[in-house]
Amino acid sequence: PRRARVAPCPMSSSVSQQACAAAFSARQLGSAAKKRASSTLRRSTMRPEVAAAASLQPHFSGDTCALTTSVIAATVEEALLEIVEAVESGADIVELRVDFIDGLDAAVDLPKMLAACSVPCIVTYRPTWEGGQFDGDELVRLRALWCAVEAGAAYVDCELLASERFFAAAPTEELKNKATRHTKIILSSHNYETVPDSETLSGIHSRCVASGADIVKIAAMVTDITHVSRLEQLLRDTKQSQAESTIVLGMGEAGQTSRLLAAKFGSFLTFGALRVGAESAPGQPTLAQLRDLYRVPAQTSATKVMGVIGLPIAQSKSPALHNGALHAAGLDACYVPLLVHDLAEFLASPLFGSDDYTGFSVTIPHKEKALALCAEVDPVAAKIGAVNTLVKLPDGLGYKGYNTDYVAAIGAIEAAMGGNDSKESPLFGKTVVVVGAGGAGRGLAFGAAFKGATVIVVNRSYDRAVDLANACGGTAATMEDLQNGAVTGDVLCNTTSVGMVPNVDETPVPKSAIDGGGFQVVFDAVYNPLVTLLLKEAEECGCVRVSGLDMFVGQAARQFSLFTGKEPAIALMRKAVLDSMA
Repeated sequence: PRRARVAPCPMSSSVSQQACAAAFSARQLGSAAKKRASSTLRRSTMRPEVAAAASLQPHFSGDTCALTTSVIAATVEEALLEIVEAVESGADIVELRVDFIDGLDAAVDLPKMLAACSVPCIVTYRPTWEGGQFDGDELVRLRALWCAVEAGAAYVDCELLASERFFAAAPTEELKNKATRHTKIILSSHNYETVPDSETLSGIHSRCVASGADIVKIAAMVTDITHVSRLEQLLRDTKQSQAESTIVLGMGEAGQTSRLLAAKFGSFLTFGALRVGAESAPGQPTLAQLRDLYRVPAQTSATKVMGVIGLPIAQSKSPALHNGALHAAGLDACYVPLLVHDLAEFLASPLFGSDDYTGFSVTIPHKEKALALCAEVDPVAAKIGAVNTLVKLPDGLGYKGYNTDYVAAIGAIEAAMGGNDSKESPLFGKTVVVVGAGGAGRGLAFGAAFKGATVIVVNRSYDRAVDLANACGGTAATMEDLQNGAVTGDVLCNTTSVGMVPNVDETPVPKSAIDGGGFQVVFDAVYNPLVTLLLKEAEECGCVRVSGLDMFVGQAARQFSLFTGKEPAIALMRKAVLDSMA
């Protein structure tokens, strides 16, 4: 029979949240949703008999945060295959998202899936009104969750908004009573719009505990990274609550930090996708990244944190580069991507401004703003007018700013020009054209001027080009002049993000302008992809090309030393970046 649809749960918090949840489901998990469109669901007004008594699953007994992955499959057969993959991939807990399964027969299918999993399972049957896929009869859904309890599941996840009806549907008093029930009940709350304030979060947690939760789970969409502080604060404030454990999950790219630092924060678990493209929530990293790159199982509350601040930041390879070096140096530290809109607000936040956050790499568009926020500035960085490195001062009162870009970039260009055994740089007397007047552009312009080169600055905003040219003793030109071939020189340096993934078919300077400009060397600060369209066309014009990878690794190596006081394994850093791009 056609699957009946019911109205959204009357206990849901708001119409807008219901709409947002449904929209997220359709967008993020559309393929699975489409598979379900023609499915049928078996129903019965009688309590289903569980197919076979299963052995009780163990609960997670690890000393730190459990690495958890979700099995999202349209059929039981596909789910069984994914369960095997999840266990082999090292998941500590496997969540069974049975709301995605076509025609689920809970009494038969749940024992089968639980028996196939050698690690603890969370059984989740998420309704559409809380971001899931099930849109059928609510009582059928709740009875299915109790089938999981009867089958010996380690954990069952039920929404806080449905908790009263859930416990009322318990088949026996013994199962309803947490003292005699094996399965731990996770009561969860999801907000797909924002992170509520701390008082509201505390109230939600209290309601979960009062409603019978063994474990409380709160997931919220993070629109500003500083709101992660509220989730971390909740974990600290609820350590002495009657709940056995608490889970917090910041959704969205801005909330990734809550997932990557879950063990440091004290969350019971964190979710990772089995593979790229199999995410069950926005901003979710992969299981392998959590384990191998961010080393979540090794984190403690004392773990120090560094990170790269930018907007955008998703394409950054800095975490791959720094985390490998931190591990090789034997340091209890983790380096994470940080999507930051307001730098001043971020640095002043109670979480990211605390002493555990010891230093930050700074990238587009915050390098000049970072300079103004420093308590101290390295003299060279002050002259350049931009910093790409912030190091927490020993007294914890502010940061000292450095610029490691210019040394790395100039060194890479000099090496491409053959270097020089004499004290005179091969750039001396040459004309260097710098495209871009932002933080990286300032570093290149001043670095070239320091080496005795004549500098021409080109920028989309001609006024900014003039300002930088005046500051470094160079001259300015318009972008139109450069692209029309009217600007000539020996070295062309792109410091903009044009040509970076995903816009790999773009270039800041057309091939005709490279050929007509008489350039011998072309440098591109973009390192992803390794060979940009600019570099490809430069090579076709007979120029020596210099990849941004050399600059990237060089500046990061200096940052590592500033952050840690130790020398990094540079070869390992370079390999980590290349491997992450393979």
